[in-house]
Amino acid sequence: MTDRHHLLDLLRQMLLIRRFEEKCAELYTKQKIRGFLHLYIGEEAVGVGVMQALRSEDAIVSTYREHGHALARGMSPGSIMAEMFGKQEGCSRGRGGSMHLFDRKTRFYGGNAVVGGGLPVAVGLALADKLLADKMGTQPNVTCCFFGDGAVAEGEFHECMNLAALWRLPVLFLCENNRYAMGTRLDVSHSMTELSKKAAAYCVPAAVVDGMDVLAVEDGAKTAAESVRSGQGPYFLECRTYRFRAHSMYDPELYRDKAEVEEWKTRDPIAALMRRIEADGSKADSNVAEFECQVAKEIDESIAFAETGTWEPVVDLLRFVYSEQPA
Repeated sequence: MTDRHHLLDLLRQMLLIRRFEEKCAELYTKQKIRGFLHLYIGEEAVGVGVMQALRSEDAIVSTYREHGHALARGMSPGSIMAEMFGKQEGCSRGRGGSMHLFDRKTRFYGGNAVVGGGLPVAVGLALADKLLADKMGTQPNVTCCFFGDGAVAEGEFHECMNLAALWRLPVLFLCENNRYAMGTRLDVSHSMTELSKKAAAYCVPAAVVDGMDVLAVEDGAKTAAESVRSGQGPYFLECRTYRFRAHSMYDPELYRDKAEVEEWKTRDPIAALMRRIEADGSKADSNVAEFECQVAKEIDESIAFAETGTWEPVVDLLRFVYSEQPA
């Protein structure tokens, strides 16, 4: 039986992500958030479950659908919200927006607007960590690289899998397979729809887990992270999940039936975890009510922080084009 306190912690994290994302959608319609916005609603179990297997010294490379990853990693809602508002107090000084969150403290190396663009970054980080670990005679840190099923069709996926396998790099390749990439069904874009089997071509061990079950993701990620950390090289973990919202706020979502979406919502990872808690003999309703109040307060504070943030002055427009050397 899994510890109840741990289950409740997972539940609270997923609720924070869900409510934060819902509020972001609302703020987008009010034009408080501009540009592209890709919501993580429905996929919360993946981000939360995977983070349980990682240590503070491990690195995270994310995608443009990254708010959930950032929150699960421990980044403050305020710094994320301020970033999406374009304020200097944001985690990327307001210059990155929704798709380019970054936080050095938590080794969150952010999202990437290019599909699959984070894969080469992850390989570089893992190579640096491996060289340092070899020099110090210590265990390597894990670099966890999130990407979607769409990225598996990109050339850099294959290049990175090959190099990581050749050099036995400590990379956890984490595929969030939500079946539609940007808007094309998996079986019309991949001749081999069993994505985990692609890892075999590079002699990389692989596993598949139910991405709608946070405990299954956690168990799978722990096995994967332990394998990588032990020096056995990269590992490919496919989490089969589903996004309940469109690809982005701009997406008219004409490529899938509404009935299919509603069917997947019956497997909502938050509701599933609540059922699991209650199956262990205790009600979760009172905890959920408490969590909802806590989460609402956190989100309200994050919005207030973003609203009172400052715009970057025009004179700084060219700042950071070149590296700033310390005095």
